[in-house]
Amino acid sequence: MDDPVPSRSPLTIVTAAAVLLLLTATTVTAHAPRASAAGLTPVPDFGADPGTLSLYTYVPDDLAEGAPLVVLLHGCSQDADTYHAHSGWAEQADESGFALAYAEQDSTNNLQACFNWFEPGDTARDSGEAASVRSMVDHTLDTHGLDPGRVFVSGLSAGGAMAGELLAAYPDVFAGGDVVAGIPVGCAESLVDATTCMSFGKDRTPEQWGDEVRAEYDGDTSWPRVAVWHGSSDTTVVPTNGDASVDQWTDVHGLSGGPDETAELPGGTTAEYYGGSADGATVAHFTVEGLGHGTPVAPDEGCGTTGPFFPDSVCASAYTAQFWGIA
Repeated sequence: MDDPVPSRSPLTIVTAAAVLLLLTATTVTAHAPRASAAGLTPVPDFGADPGTLSLYTYVPDDLAEGAPLVVLLHGCSQDADTYHAHSGWAEQADESGFALAYAEQDSTNNLQACFNWFEPGDTARDSGEAASVRSMVDHTLDTHGLDPGRVFVSGLSAGGAMAGELLAAYPDVFAGGDVVAGIPVGCAESLVDATTCMSFGKDRTPEQWGDEVRAEYDGDTSWPRVAVWHGSSDTTVVPTNGDASVDQWTDVHGLSGGPDETAELPGGTTAEYYGGSADGATVAHFTVEGLGHGTPVAPDEGCGTTGPFFPDSVCASAYTAQFWGIA
């Protein structure tokens, strides 16, 4: 399948001049969320917001008390409305009964509206954007009476990289996560370094990758279940990053060797499950043959709609929700 995305991707590789601009284009000015046109509810005050992000929520009608919560992080040059309209998560929330909380980046934080997954001040526990997302989780759980033991996070590209960072910083908050076309935790600590991770990946052992996660949290906890999605033809974030993320999280879970179960899914997708079978594994690796950069959807199955970075292939949201045990 050809990559349907335009030349500017959600994790655009930038020139040296643009790098300098992006590194300096930050602000601490508070802002209100814009009006939403996609059925989302803007939440202007959700608590402490050191990362100056915006929150939008989607709560299905008659949602049961104690339902799960899924936090979603868009890619660069996207927003909450776009991700809600295309990704397929809205349909999964309606069908399986869980709430959605969309964190939205602002161009005053990053000129291309990327989450700053490569900035330690935004990924460390209780700091910057990571702390803002934690506030969003607490507010949404309290407001809608949701289950604090079933909170999950998923993201695409820069959002996927940030999802991994959140799993490392807050394993006591998130029961599971989903890294779509993203980057392993700790791969970069600057935007210049981030381009190396995106374009080439980095050569580290599983233990070295696992150490990057363990360094983010020193408390006693059960580590989250993690799904990793990547297209085999992704030239924006090379597939080596997906392999590294699997190495990272299998090491964190104390696993070694190959998958315990392998399955062939629609859209040329191969699923590998580590630490158990499909319904009990702790790490899942979904590789979509021939897919470029994006979150795969399946409109003919009632799963999302196609668009830039949302190729018609397989319903990633459905398989991820099943892996987490909430669908």
